Amino acid sequence: MGQYVPPIRDMQFVMHEMFNCESVFKAMPTMQDIDADTVNQILEEGGKFCSEVLQPINAVGDSEGCTLNKADHTLKTPTGFKEAYQQYVEAGWASLACDPHYGGQGLPVTVNQAFYEMMNSANQAWTMYPGLTHGAYDALHAHGTQELKDAYLPKLTSGEWTGTMCLTEPHCGTDLGMLRSKAEPQADGSYKITGAKIFISSGEHDMAENIIHLVLARLPDAPQGTKGISLFLVPKFIPNADGSIGARNPIFCGAIEHKMGIHGNSTCQMNLDGASGWMIGEPNRGLAAMFVMMNAARLGVGMQGLGLTEVAYQNAVVYAKDRIQSRALTGPKAPEKQADPIIVHPDVRKMLLTTRAYAEGGRMLAIWTALELDKELSHPDEAVRKVSADNVALATPIVKAFLTDNAWEATSHCMQVYGGHGYIAEWGMEQYVRDSRINMIYEGTNTIQSLDLLGRKVLGDGGAKLMRFGKLVRELCEAESGNEAMKEFIEPLADLGDKVSKLTMEIGGKAMANPDEVGAAAVDYLRVVGHFYFAYFFARAAKLALEKQDSGDKFYKAKLHTARFYFQKMLPETASHIRKARAGASSLMAMEEDLF
Repeated sequence: MGQYVPPIRDMQFVMHEMFNCESVFKAMPTMQDIDADTVNQILEEGGKFCSEVLQPINAVGDSEGCTLNKADHTLKTPTGFKEAYQQYVEAGWASLACDPHYGGQGLPVTVNQAFYEMMNSANQAWTMYPGLTHGAYDALHAHGTQELKDAYLPKLTSGEWTGTMCLTEPHCGTDLGMLRSKAEPQADGSYKITGAKIFISSGEHDMAENIIHLVLARLPDAPQGTKGISLFLVPKFIPNADGSIGARNPIFCGAIEHKMGIHGNSTCQMNLDGASGWMIGEPNRGLAAMFVMMNAARLGVGMQGLGLTEVAYQNAVVYAKDRIQSRALTGPKAPEKQADPIIVHPDVRKMLLTTRAYAEGGRMLAIWTALELDKELSHPDEAVRKVSADNVALATPIVKAFLTDNAWEATSHCMQVYGGHGYIAEWGMEQYVRDSRINMIYEGTNTIQSLDLLGRKVLGDGGAKLMRFGKLVRELCEAESGNEAMKEFIEPLADLGDKVSKLTMEIGGKAMANPDEVGAAAVDYLRVVGHFYFAYFFARAAKLALEKQDSGDKFYKAKLHTARFYFQKMLPETASHIRKARAGASSLMAMEEDLF
């Protein structure tokens, strides 16, 4: 049922050689003791947990799924899930990047994100349980009252309790302004919440003794739309004063969704019938508080895409080296066998290298973004925090949408490498395809991410955030302008930078006359900007690989080959997307509805 080897070497290359994370950590008072050796030890131990504990139960989770007992609303997770979670909690993995004040280890987000990549490779459905918990922790930590934080954060930090986000309702998906759940104020300062939520990942399970739901609902006098939404903490069991488990709160799982993939995660329909809740943040400002969790989730979903891309690649490579089929076009490569391994065939190599480049490029973007998030949260210089916050804001929709779009393509490629066997469940590849598809949908569809990138993050500030990233690109291009060996990377990168600037100005000008121009161009625009990031990082990686290609370490030769493949075979995709983005909205919007 497949295998998984944590890509520790590439993580170390990105974290230590490309971004020199240690020096960044030492600039922050709370992280000065974290050096490269510490990071490496954490990644190595985390990798063992993922490959030895999580990966073996991945196929089990897919085949068994979750089972709901409607009589008592209890839900059983697949065989081994509960035991794996207990190991996770006992080893302290849940508290890795949490505040020491609440029992956390205070380690960088960057390290935690690398760990989550590995967990998602090993078992995405399982990883969603602790992943959502960490998001709930973030939202409560940022916006909760001190009383709520003292009561709930220690248990969320340790992983003894898990968390969810309850947003979507049957009649509204992304358009949360339409939600109907009601919150009635009580004399003791709590609220009675009534409503129905759907698609709630990890909404009910048997892995932890309590589940803390973050629920969006409306106060009786709330204005319409998103400006009338409040956020509430609604526990499955209401804790007693001493922190022990108390009364059962009337928030129940009414059904579990039957899904295309991620069967091991319980995707629940949740019913609230006067459930007790406590407000997080200000009245009618709940969406702002929830965005802390939503943005964390968007980065987390990007890591899901990256994780599946990596594990699909690893298994497809093993299969391609072992499976014999036909002869190479240039003559037999394994004359002692009846046929050559399929890795000799150009199109098989194209699919493998495409997936490899998506994995390596995604890892560079994800770690860079996490490092910027660490600076936003912990750097002592306010100016640095502001710049890093802008960098994270711009990168977040790209991490979410570009990496998950890529994963859908990559897992499909890797299934194709297997031929007919890829379509058969016993090899495990078709699960990666099914699991990856949801990542383009939830936490804001990838079209929503594209609109956010172009409409809010780029045009919303006159392109200031994008120009700041463009400055990094120009600095690299200028520094390497006299380096002949870097010409093959720098010239296309600089050319793309010019084209991104022109495209942005053109769409912005059109949008002033017709806002539909943003909607028509957004998806293609995000693909172009995603490649702009990847090209920048691959150029930096190629520079290091060129310097060390004669070191005897084959890693650098492989990195250089991957970078060349990316620039020659993948970056040209941008020309098509630029042309489509420039084509405008007319052909989309001119057709009358009754002609569809």
